[in-house]
Amino acid sequence: MVRLHVNIDHVATVRQARREAFPDPVRFALECEAAGALGITCHLRQDRRHVQDDDVRRLRAEIGTLLNLECSLHPEMVAIALESGADAFCLVPENRAEITTEGGLDVVREASRLADVVPALTERGGLVSLFVDPDRAQLEAGARTGAAFVELHTGAYANATGAARERELARLVDAARAAHELGLRVNAGHGLDEDNVGPIARLPWLEELNIGFAIVAQSLFIGVRPAVGSMLQRIEAAATVA
Repeated sequence: MVRLHVNIDHVATVRQARREAFPDPVRFALECEAAGALGITCHLRQDRRHVQDDDVRRLRAEIGTLLNLECSLHPEMVAIALESGADAFCLVPENRAEITTEGGLDVVREASRLADVVPALTERGGLVSLFVDPDRAQLEAGARTGAAFVELHTGAYANATGAARERELARLVDAARAAHELGLRVNAGHGLDEDNVGPIARLPWLEELNIGFAIVAQSLFIGVRPAVGSMLQRIEAAATVA
């Protein structure tokens, strides 16, 4: 079955709204693991708007599953990633004005920086992923970096409706197949919830889904473990659909 990794950023968002010590994203992560999540994802941004450096250290020390650290190509963030002990790294674009990540990394434009960053992270023993839009040119450039994975950006699919959503889904299917042909492993994420995750969970060659906000939001009403369990049920149900 496709692995579910839970992004805990927005637990930290709530905490930072009041600069309190709670809610604790590490405690949330441990609850997610207890509910069956097979990995924890966090994005340490340069502006530290949600996850803080100490959160990354505590996650590394306390969780028992895979730690996936999202980070930009800014030298400060790369240096932190190299010392983090994370099991996996997802390289993402970062815009100070955005509410959340708005699109995939421009791998074509960033080829020279990635030529240094990807090998450095890989040498530290981490699986490196590139967060990309479902675009053939970006996938081909990604394959040239030596990264193990691409994480397909599902935001356009999640935001679309009707025929437009079907077109975005077709783009993602084509991208997953192309990535596999290029020797890249396939993850996906962004904007996914219980209502739209099914078709994405059936993408060819998909190994992992990164889902955060929808699980955090649902947990406010039903609790962390039921929210994670419900998402896992949707993912598992999708696998049984021909």
